Amino acid sequence: MKTLLIQVGKTVNKHFIAGIDDYVERIGHYMPFEVLTIPELKNTKNLTEEQQKTAEGELILKQLQATDTVVLLDEHGKQMRSIEFARWLEQKQQTARRLVFAIGGPYGFSAAVYRRANEQLSLSKMTFSHQMIRLTFTEQVYRACTIIKGEPYHHE
Repeated sequence: MKTLLIQVGKTVNKHFIAGIDDYVERIGHYMPFEVLTIPELKNTKNLTEEQQKTAEGELILKQLQATDTVVLLDEHGKQMRSIEFARWLEQKQQTARRLVFAIGGPYGFSAAVYRRANEQLSLSKMTFSHQMIRLTFTEQVYRACTIIKGEPYHHE
């Protein structure tokens, strides 16, 4: 199974970039994993929130294949403990051809992206910056990979 993380806008904090790159490299030892960054829209001050979500949504949808299993990282999504996420990921590895996670722009996802999604996951009830979620999510994917393999990274 190939796994893709689509994110809107580049990560700018050098510490987050270093951490994300480290986890992406580590994940690559367990499964094919790629991060695709959709450039931020230009001149957004002339757009409403809804117009911005629609434009970003079109860019996200262009990256998707018909057979993709699409999971949105969304504050209203299902929450799981790390072990539950690992079991969920392990099950997806058996059933999905390509698993695509998406982190939206500052206003979230368009209605069209929500309609296309198969599931929504939330990493916390707390609010985090989009930059921070990228680091947190890649760490959790790495943690899930080590749990699946029975490695000692995760402690109960």
